[in-house]
Formats: sequence, C-alpha cells, structure tokens
Amino acid sequence: MIVDCAIYREGHRTEGPEDLSDALDEARSAGGFVWIGLHEPSENEFEHVTKEFGLHPLAVEDALKAHQRPKLEVYDGSLFVVLKPVVYEPESDAVSTGEVMLFLGDGFVVTVRHGVGSPLKAVRERLEHEPKLLGKGPTSVLYAVADAVVDHYLEVATELGTDLEELEAEVFSPDGGGSRNTASRIYTFKRQILEFRRATVPLSMPLTRLAGVGAYGGTVPFVNDKARPFFRDVNDHLARVNESVEGLDRLVSDVLSAHLAQMSVRQNDDMRKISAWAAMAAIPTMIAGIYGMNFEHMPELHWVWSYPAVIAVMGVLEVLLYRTFKRRGWL
Repeated sequence: MIVDCAIYREGHRTEGPEDLSDALDEARSAGGFVWIGLHEPSENEFEHVTKEFGLHPLAVEDALKAHQRPKLEVYDGSLFVVLKPVVYEPESDAVSTGEVMLFLGDGFVVTVRHGVGSPLKAVRERLEHEPKLLGKGPTSVLYAVADAVVDHYLEVATELGTDLEELEAEVFSPDGGGSRNTASRIYTFKRQILEFRRATVPLSMPLTRLAGVGAYGGTVPFVNDKARPFFRDVNDHLARVNESVEGLDRLVSDVLSAHLAQMSVRQNDDMRKISAWAAMAAIPTMIAGIYGMNFEHMPELHWVWSYPAVIAVMGVLEVLLYRTFKRRGWL
C-alpha cells in the first residue's frame, strides 16, 4: 500500500496530482522530485508504480519478495538500493531485521519497506525540516536513509556489547557458569551476532561505491557526485560497526570455548573424586572379602584380636588414602 506520496520543490513539500504520471511530470518540470513510500505492497499495487516510473522487472521482483541482502544495482532509468535496518528487542535480547528498498531515478524516489525497524517515517520528517538538504534531490533521501540505518547499527552494537559482558560475568563467575542454560544462551547470542552481520557486512560495498573510494569507486548514476563526502562519513560509521561486530563474534566464540573448557575441567574433577572414593572403598572390600571366605583352616582364623586388628588396618589405610587424595586435590 502507498503510505505517503509528495512532490518536493527546492526542499519544500507540496501537494501534487493523485495520478503518478502527472505528479512525475510536474516534479520534473519544476526541478524537484516526487517521493513515494510503500509498505509491503502486493504485486497488483506495485504494478502501477512500475509502469509509471519504468522500474526494471528484476528490481521489482526483489522489492516484492524481499529477503534480499544489502546491495546496489544500476538499471536503465533507475538505481536500486537495498538496506537492512536492525532492531534490538531488550525484552528478549534478540535482534530482528527488516528491509528498505529504494528506487532512485530522474525526478523520483520510490521507497519500499518490509518488516520492522524502518526509519523512513522519521527520515521523511527530519528531511522536511531541513529544506536545504532535501533540496539536493533524490540523493538526499538515499543519504538520509542510509545514515539513519547505520547510526542505529551503532546503538544495536552497543546493546549487544552489554549483553556479552553479562554472559562473560556469568561464565567466569565463581560457580563457573554452571547453569545448564549457559551454553544455550551463548549459542543463541552467537546467532544474534550472525543475524546482525548479515545486515552490516554486505553493505560495505554499496557504500564504498557511493562514497567513490576504493576499487569500486566511480560515478553512480542518479547520485550527485557532491554527496560523496557524506557517503564516506556513513561508510566510516559502518566500518566502526563491522569492527565491533567482528570483535563481538570473536569474543563470544572465546566465551563459548571457555565455558566448554570449564565444563570439561569440572567433569574431570568429578571423575577424580569418584575414582578417589572408589579406591577408598576398594580396600575394606578386599579385606572383608578375604576374611569372608569360609575356610576351615584359614590363617589367623583363631586369633582373638583379628577382628579389631583388621578394622584398625582398614581405618589406617582409609585415612592415609584420604589424606593423599586431599593433598593432591582429588577430594
């Protein structure tokens, strides 16, 4: 469905005709652009927009089906950009992603959003209060949306860093993270990091192209070359995010390894204790077994002090074993 449609002239919003073709012609004649926002449109709803703006069918298919990775593609008559906003849910400590697609062309911007976390409404409101920036044309919309998405990445990375500190405190606590749910929590957190990386890492190449740096730098159609410094700033922020995400991924792997090592050490300690008690139980069992045999001429059978002597020997041996195992840390 179409959420919003407006014509912008010299950075100011004006109401235009309802017909998209007439709105586009009016925007071009006035040196402005038309901005159409859609939310999870159906194929029939998007068909009219596709015809009026001449959008490429492959890009339209991606915009309708969603579940795309961040990318930038150039088609005849339009530029197609995919961004993945990320939302952190503090109640469940979970990361969820949405999608924002932008079509930029001569005198128009079409934005399509799927899922949660879209910054489009806030971006439109902010741009409408900054006519100087909005007057730069469709490029300003692409920059503002990318900037809002990447800035929120920084906030999510901070929240995930806090969660990781809590996991570290739990694992390295005196009980060594003995809860059975600890490993499950660590693994779930690692999946959240992976979901986050799927949104941030692939975005590096599109922003590098827009910033005009590196091997992929160059002129991008429908994007003002004067906006390159702004995209470089966004790209720098994204680089910080990717460094944070990479660090979080390494740390959570180390935490998981440390937790498994602690569990292994704890199991070894338990086995040593069990072995020590079994060794202590073996001595009286052996002696009692020998004296429990019903031999008529058994040596020492008629000794008066044989029973207390055997009990005393077993006690001394048990004490010696106990002190030996205790000194070695087995008990």
